[in-house]
Amino acid sequence: MKLEDFAHLAKSRLHGAPQPTWNHSDDDANERAQLIPKDIVPKPAAVLIGVVARPDAPTVLFTQRHAGLAKHAGQISFPGGKLDAGETALQAAVREAHEETGLDPRFVTPLGYLDGYLTVTGYFISPVVARIDEGFELTPRDGEVDEIFEVPLQFILDDRNREMHSRAWAGSRRHFYAYSHAGRFIWGATAGMIKNMSEMLHGT
Repeated sequence: MKLEDFAHLAKSRLHGAPQPTWNHSDDDANERAQLIPKDIVPKPAAVLIGVVARPDAPTVLFTQRHAGLAKHAGQISFPGGKLDAGETALQAAVREAHEETGLDPRFVTPLGYLDGYLTVTGYFISPVVARIDEGFELTPRDGEVDEIFEVPLQFILDDRNREMHSRAWAGSRRHFYAYSHAGRFIWGATAGMIKNMSEMLHGT
């Protein structure tokens, strides 16, 4: 898919603003092992799903978290984090991307928003989909990000590349979506948001 086609599709099929609640969560793939408490008070957060305008074919920007972190060590994710007081989802996503990767906000153009996503750890994520123009330079944040890499957009949007896995977690058998690419394993909430983006863009 060419970047221009993706941008047109995103503007026509994604939300024009962050959603007030979530339609997807870490429990989506689990009919029985529903582990998110019903009375949870979520913490607002945002991530940047950055589609890079590469000349051959667009790619999607990911980070791999530092192996020594107390939580989610080594996991692959989109740049993002909690909203600061008075901050919008877009502002938080762009700020966190800058802090984690050094991405200059000048290169970022928002295209739309996915459905809200609730994680089992209690974060209500607003995923911001954006175009990233070439010319930027990236530097992983020391102690937080081990690596920054890109995956072809075409791979991400091909539902045939989506896998289903399971593992024992908190006394239950948890199922989760995943994508395997170039030796990297993208799973959990990140994979769930990829699935949501594909479904919204494909109109399914």
